[in-house]
Amino acid sequence: MPNRITLHTIAEAANVSVATVSKALNDTGQLSAHTRRVVLNTAKELGYEKSKGAIALRHQSGLIGLVSADLEGRFSMPALIGAENTLGASNHAVLLTNSRGDPKLERAHIDQLAARGVDGLLILGGETDSRPPVKPNTALGIPIVYAYAPSNDPDDCSVTCDNTAAGAAAINHLIDRGCSRIAIISGPEHYLATKERIDGAMAALRKSGMRPAAPTRYGNWHESWGRTAARLLLDSGARFDGIYCLNDMLARGAIETLLARGLKVPQDVAVVGHDNWAVTATECQVPITSFDNNLQEIGRRAARLLLDSIRGNRHRGVMKIGCSLIVRESTLTKPR
Repeated sequence: MPNRITLHTIAEAANVSVATVSKALNDTGQLSAHTRRVVLNTAKELGYEKSKGAIALRHQSGLIGLVSADLEGRFSMPALIGAENTLGASNHAVLLTNSRGDPKLERAHIDQLAARGVDGLLILGGETDSRPPVKPNTALGIPIVYAYAPSNDPDDCSVTCDNTAAGAAAINHLIDRGCSRIAIISGPEHYLATKERIDGAMAALRKSGMRPAAPTRYGNWHESWGRTAARLLLDSGARFDGIYCLNDMLARGAIETLLARGLKVPQDVAVVGHDNWAVTATECQVPITSFDNNLQEIGRRAARLLLDSIRGNRHRGVMKIGCSLIVRESTLTKPR
């Protein structure tokens, strides 16, 4: 039979007095939010079972810590809006911090938020590459949900977009528009978004009994690479009537090259992008058919899962939100 966990056991492990442990577990006396979190987390780790859920509920502060890796990024703001709207509707106040992609600064912000007694943490990344989880001794047992950049710990709860399904849907859309020879222009090969979109695209091509019209062109995410990659495709002699570009900047650059070479979009070559960045997709010479990552929905869903975790219903794994196809002129009139 295992040894019984006593207040003395918890006090020794947490490096506090027995009186402090008693106050934390029984909701009495004056303790800082940080000390209370340390004691409750230590008790949980040791397997102490006394009314942990009830204690946590009594100490809800109504505060949520939101740590963003990039407040100025175009992927972060829509997700922040979705999360804040959901949390505000549940009468929670949001304490917003910006880690600027610096892990040390992120840890410092999390420690400060924990000291303020936040009920939960929502950690928003600037890209979909997975990230290391927050260290348990840093978060002090506070419920955490990761948005956009998922945790690489399967026990954590994360919400991101389904890039694989979007890649497949892009190819299927081009096929539905009559394309039979489809080329792919990509950003950097090492990004998870690149791998997943390419995987989805290749699977859709195989399912349709097709192969890429040319080897995938990898480069950066900039419009200039879209122009260069399209020029290389044309100069290679490859025959193609559709191009899947992995973001809208690439698609815009590719369209500019196609038009400069006397080709019509979409009559000669249909083009699909990704990200639905309005300033690029709608102001291109030929407005770009694109995929929207539904970032506000990612923020909303992450906030709902966090609120549920705060109520004691812990979630695990990665939830993927589908991307929405936004059809514009770059594929609209391609005949079958």
